[in-house]
Amino acid sequence: MLDFAGLGLWLNLAIFVGAAVAVWMAGVRITGYANAISEKTGVGQAFIGVVLLGGVTSLPEVTVGVTSSLSGDASLAVNSILGVIAMQVAILAFADMLIGRKALTSVIPDPVVMLQGGFKILLLSIVAASIVVGDVPVLFSGVWMWLLAAVTVFGMWVLSRTQRDRPWIANDEEVTPEKEEERARKAAESSKKKSLRDIGWATAACGAVIIVAGYLLSRSGDAIAGATGLGQSFIGAVLVAIATSLPEVSTVFSATRAGLYTMAMSDIFGTNLIDIFLLFIVDLTGGADAVMNGAGRFEAFAVLIAITVTAIFFIGLVERRDRTILKMGYDSFAVLCVYLSGLVVLYFLRDVSGGGG
Repeated sequence: MLDFAGLGLWLNLAIFVGAAVAVWMAGVRITGYANAISEKTGVGQAFIGVVLLGGVTSLPEVTVGVTSSLSGDASLAVNSILGVIAMQVAILAFADMLIGRKALTSVIPDPVVMLQGGFKILLLSIVAASIVVGDVPVLFSGVWMWLLAAVTVFGMWVLSRTQRDRPWIANDEEVTPEKEEERARKAAESSKKKSLRDIGWATAACGAVIIVAGYLLSRSGDAIAGATGLGQSFIGAVLVAIATSLPEVSTVFSATRAGLYTMAMSDIFGTNLIDIFLLFIVDLTGGADAVMNGAGRFEAFAVLIAITVTAIFFIGLVERRDRTILKMGYDSFAVLCVYLSGLVVLYFLRDVSGGGG
């Protein structure tokens, strides 16, 4: 494996910036392809957000998690996964600012997003339990992680079968499901001439770019951060998380600008579901002991941040108060405050990580 630390600071910076640009451009294109696939197949934006956008934009986390775990650095994998989950929710707060006069949670017309958020909180609670109680390895993974995998599979099955009954009604005629579908059709106009097969290949090509660029981002970012003397836990939860979140930044911002608000939020929650499941993969490849036995207060607090910011948006989706501050909803503002305050606490906890910060 290439030693990025030996390449020098400036070369790593160049690799980091170049990979960031590649990831951003691929993410923007994938948003358009995902919308076109949704239109051509009749599959709802929420499910496309989970399966396609969530799956493809999770590729950097998959690469970092598996690579770190196989190289004996499972703690970096765990911290980067937990860090990215909270960070990606914070991305929604910035996307909220693009809407301007309306709060993001007041213009989501599809209640499936709340179902995604509920499953996410449930999975994070299982992770928190594994840290607090400890785990016992069974068949190459911890018992709690097997439960995590089972609930994830069940959640995906439920989401795939959920029909758009919409017992939860939008309070604004401009944010009805029909209006969002009309915006989606207009956004997909440029892809009408392309076949579903061509769009599929183009999506796969963008996914390949994200895998390679995401790997370069994480490795060069880790090398850059290593020169600062910060603990490994903090590096994984913040810098590597930022690097691997760039696909979500580009896809969420592109979807929001196009008025595809359900797809934007579903992308984040869908990516989060897949990211949490990655902890099971890390455990399978991380050695004989259950990987969560190496987690401590740092990791536990990172999970609490992720649960809290998700719960805040969940409350906003149910309450749907269309009030803004600094061009974002009150819930988005609260999410940013919680996340940034949480980073301060994580900085001081970095040296007491059970995983060896």
